[in-house]
Amino acid sequence: MRIIEDVKLDYADVLFQPKRSKLESRRDVEMLRTFTFHNSDRTFQCLPIMASNMDGVGTFSVAKVLQQHKMMTVIRKHYKIEEWQNAIGNGLNLKYLSVCTGTAAIWKKDAEDYALAKEVLERWPDIKFITIDVANAYHQNYADFVARVRDDYPDKIIIAGNIITPEMVEELIIKGADIIKCGIGPGSVCITRTMTGVGVPQFSGVMECADAAHGVGGHIIADGGCNTPGDVSKAFGAGADFVMLGGMLAGHDESEGKIEDGKVEFYGMASDRAMEVHGARKDGYRGAEGKSVLLDNRGPIEPTVIEIIGGVRSTCTYIGARRIKDMPKCATFVKVNNTINKVYSS
Repeated sequence: MRIIEDVKLDYADVLFQPKRSKLESRRDVEMLRTFTFHNSDRTFQCLPIMASNMDGVGTFSVAKVLQQHKMMTVIRKHYKIEEWQNAIGNGLNLKYLSVCTGTAAIWKKDAEDYALAKEVLERWPDIKFITIDVANAYHQNYADFVARVRDDYPDKIIIAGNIITPEMVEELIIKGADIIKCGIGPGSVCITRTMTGVGVPQFSGVMECADAAHGVGGHIIADGGCNTPGDVSKAFGAGADFVMLGGMLAGHDESEGKIEDGKVEFYGMASDRAMEVHGARKDGYRGAEGKSVLLDNRGPIEPTVIEIIGGVRSTCTYIGARRIKDMPKCATFVKVNNTINKVYSS
């Protein structure tokens, strides 16, 4: 047993310190980034905020709005092929989508999730991204599965995770991933930290994982823990290449969920509710690490997206970052008294 004595920080523990800036307006900020990925050797340009592959967030309806801003959506893995076909025939842009799979194919050759992902990619080869999503990517067989998917799809951009420590970032990039999803337990409907006692505060975790990824030519996604546009900015300032949002994009008309009495259901993908909807593990070792909540219906998602983008643009003008890519090198953070900060933020 050992204790790491360094203090680790969450987004609520820091604020940007403003600086002199030559930017005269938010419109002067360049929000698009062009990436070249190490393992797939692909180049891609987007506004690097993406929708999570959760029920109520990673939907075709959300994707149709986000694509107008050149933002990505990781499509939830439970759509049927007929639903894919219908959505693509009705204005869905393949450029800003990722297909998603779990790792059931490690144990079952005919696993439905990977079989569906493969069929989607076969029918629509213009989809550039594959996301291999699990709550705990520290198992060695997960890293081996990433290598297998890389062998199957040498030219696709592979997103892998979730992890939150530098050494595993390096391992997954070496195994073939291009982008690593970083975050264990920070999400609004995730209870991993209380159920298991496992995690690293997100701001520090993102900072450390970004440093590791960039050292070996990879990229990271800050996944979870963002409650405000300012948190999205802090993730970019900490070094994240992409920021993935769940709760901030949930509860809208595009969630494709049932609206009852002005409420929309939203739940973590490791919750009892998700197991009820999609089927629980049959090995007797299930354990819920997510929760279900009812959100007020927030109406169309477009104003929320505009607010998030506007918040990040405004941050850039305060710290003198002309491009979203420049935020880490322009950022100076001050640590704050967490108790006081929570009072002001409420």
